[in-house]
Amino acid sequence: MSEPSAPVLTEVRGTVLIVTLNRPEAKNAANLALAQGVAAAMDRLDSDDALTVGIITGAGGTFCSGMDLKGFLKGERPTIQGRGFAGLTEAPPKKPLIAAVDGFALAGGMEIALACDMIVANRNAKFGIPEAKRGLAAAGGGLMRMPRQMPFRAAMEFALTGEFFGADRAYQLGIINRVTDGPAIEAALELAAAVGSNGPLAVKASKQVIVESRLWPDDQMWKKQQEIVGRVFTSEDAREGAAAFAEKRAPNWKGK
Repeated sequence: MSEPSAPVLTEVRGTVLIVTLNRPEAKNAANLALAQGVAAAMDRLDSDDALTVGIITGAGGTFCSGMDLKGFLKGERPTIQGRGFAGLTEAPPKKPLIAAVDGFALAGGMEIALACDMIVANRNAKFGIPEAKRGLAAAGGGLMRMPRQMPFRAAMEFALTGEFFGADRAYQLGIINRVTDGPAIEAALELAAAVGSNGPLAVKASKQVIVESRLWPDDQMWKKQQEIVGRVFTSEDAREGAAAFAEKRAPNWKGK
């Protein structure tokens, strides 16, 4: 595990990499050091074959309150070239990433969550992109991802009013997967276990198709899908999955 005082902590549990935003005194507001830490953690997630799923969460009972405005006034921007806000929003990892949200996921904090593949939230969590209230805009992906992940007019209302909304409302709008009465990390670990028990090549390819296919023209989509999933069907893991099913045992994935 990382140094306790680091702005980003990492911990491995089985095949899951837990990434914790660790600036609780600032409600985990993102500064440049935090962005660098998240970017490094995402690189580790994608490069380590022993890891299958990532979880990103926040220390101190909250997820992330957005950009560190004190740093902003000093000229600091919590972005990484090619990676975006918090080292994540423009270039999420190739492997699945789950946001575990307790407390507030606001402004850039919500944009971090929206950049993840799945979101689990405590029932008391609050979401929102209130940048307009500060004369700013949610340029870390919120203005683009919200209308893709929830109804258009709901996204427009939240962006233009800057109002917060709760986890139950977020669930109704379809932007979070599970609402829990306990700590979000516990439900996120359950979800990660369900994903991590599957073939890693199949999971990674499935994510890639879902993410990229929305931009594919109809006359190319089957060809493009085959380019991604073709090697899954000829992999050692595909044979192992079939054999394990026939032999009524758990598969032994190799990622090959």
